[in-house]
Amino acid sequence: MTTPAQPLREPVVSTAGWPVVLEDGDVVLRPLRLRDSGAWRSVRAANLQWLRPWEATDPSGAAPVRTFAGLVWELSRQGRLGTAMPFALEVEGSFAGQVTVGGITWGAMRSAHVGYWIDGRLAGRGIVPRAVALVVDHCLRIGLHRLEVNIRPENAASLRVVEKLGLRDEGLREKYLHIDGAWRDHRTFAVTREELPQGLLARYRATHP
Repeated sequence: MTTPAQPLREPVVSTAGWPVVLEDGDVVLRPLRLRDSGAWRSVRAANLQWLRPWEATDPSGAAPVRTFAGLVWELSRQGRLGTAMPFALEVEGSFAGQVTVGGITWGAMRSAHVGYWIDGRLAGRGIVPRAVALVVDHCLRIGLHRLEVNIRPENAASLRVVEKLGLRDEGLREKYLHIDGAWRDHRTFAVTREELPQGLLARYRATHP
């Protein structure tokens, strides 16, 4: 199913917002698939140093899942359970990174967090802000109320993404996540449905024509 960008309507409470394909011109978000293996490995290998300082690590020292099939299986499982939406990011038809909605909580909270990475060769072209806006709008459309993005203060490229999107800075969380071998501080940026009557993508386009 393809969901084009559109103004937000009254939310429909649902956990059936996955799988889904989201599109904005040459930017496409879709479920990660086993056949992405070759492209995923190639992009990751080319961006090893670019990504390492920002990626989560296990404080116990346990090795992460090493096989791509294992990664897809685990992310797909989370998608089926409704706790995550693991998107592959395509740009002009080629695999370029990932955007993941995690920590999905319904009930009285109705919130989630958004994480992302992109091929460094494509950074700075406005691709990630559009992708994040697509995902946020989808989450709000299916009934979530609040989305947040947590970023290390040293991650200038990622801070530019939330600045362009106009997300609200909620301050510093000390020792928030284990990243690159140590507990790292993060700044939290958030947005709620009340702040986006027309959606985040529309607001981004209005400020970045």
